[in-house]
Amino acid sequence: MSETVKFTIDGKECEGTKGQCIVDAATDNGIYIPVLCHMRDVVPAGSCRICTVNVNGRKMAACTTPVEDGMVVENITPELTDIRKAIVEMLFVEGNHFCPACEKSGNCDLQGLGYKYQMMVPRFPYAFERRDIDATTPKIYLERNRCIFCKRCVRIIKDSEGRSIFAFKGRGKTLQINIDRKLAATMSDELAQKAMDICPVGCILKKEVGFKDPIGSRKYDKKPIGSDIETIHQ
Repeated sequence: MSETVKFTIDGKECEGTKGQCIVDAATDNGIYIPVLCHMRDVVPAGSCRICTVNVNGRKMAACTTPVEDGMVVENITPELTDIRKAIVEMLFVEGNHFCPACEKSGNCDLQGLGYKYQMMVPRFPYAFERRDIDATTPKIYLERNRCIFCKRCVRIIKDSEGRSIFAFKGRGKTLQINIDRKLAATMSDELAQKAMDICPVGCILKKEVGFKDPIGSRKYDKKPIGSDIETIHQ
């Protein structure tokens, strides 16, 4: 049987399973911790760090830190809010996130966090990077200027033999997301749609889809990001 551990988040008593990461345990207790790279039941990458929390007084990534008995977690503090807002701002200035022209507008997790943390004018200068767009595969194309290097597609989107269809190339400033064209040529419509859906921004787009969700019916049009978690146990 799984061992149950007890811990607190912002003073709220919570229960989780030994070995479970803080983010998932918090979700199960109706507490929202923002994420961009993390998805439940997928090996965590700890890429974006927007889930940073204070654990027993130390800053830790909530997606890679397992819960322990007696653990004290701080999730909402002025300092953590500013850190998260700064990360969102850096991601916006590092790429090309012109929301009004993006097919994922309203369904974009980065955009949703921008609203949540009331981002107006970023405190950092715009990089105005110009990365190549890859439209050579039959089902999808990559708008690399929107990639935030979350690694979701690399970890999740695989062919029938378990081979990753996406991969990173380069390091540092030259890092970019690539696609295996041979494997991508065999992608089904369902897998192409899944790739678009798991991307937290508008980097991976399914061809011949466009703006399918009208304004008013998109993911975050009526409720802000995280509201589905915070109402679980109310």
